[in-house]
Amino acid sequence: MRFVFIITLFLIVNVSLAQKYTSDKSIVTFYSHAPIEDIMATNTKSSSIFDLTHLFVVFSIPIKDFQFAKRLMQEHFNEKYMETEKYPNAIFQGKLVDFNTQTKDIQQVKAHGKMTIHGVTKEMDAVGTVEYQGDIIVMKSIFIIVLEDYMVSRPQLLWKNIAEKVEVTIEFTYIAKTM
Repeated sequence: MRFVFIITLFLIVNVSLAQKYTSDKSIVTFYSHAPIEDIMATNTKSSSIFDLTHLFVVFSIPIKDFQFAKRLMQEHFNEKYMETEKYPNAIFQGKLVDFNTQTKDIQQVKAHGKMTIHGVTKEMDAVGTVEYQGDIIVMKSIFIIVLEDYMVSRPQLLWKNIAEKVEVTIEFTYIAKTM
């Protein structure tokens, strides 16, 4: 009887783990269009977990790992605007809405959850896609972040260099989590 219980428990744990995916690869970019200068940065060091059973997704973006075309821009971004020593990560925690786990087609989805940036947490919705590519899952989204909502200040002298809104593009490639 004990043997049957152990086998049953092992199968339950394996089924549950098979429904959890971790990011194998990530690309997060942000783009800011301002009158004087467009700003773009890319980050490939973000991480994410996707729980297919509960449709829960969480991702963490290390702010200091955004790479800019200009070194001085990257330095100002980290020290003056985002204060990465104090607020090292942007974190989203949410749940997919209207996602059908039974289909392997590309699906348009919406995620509803909370985004934390610069120490401020706000509810947000983001639309995107989920696509199965064999054994992996690719999740993509483009959304807008309003800097003022997260208490990221724009210096008066540089207001024409930095936009009020930033377009964020995420792409996470997930693989099944194994024991």
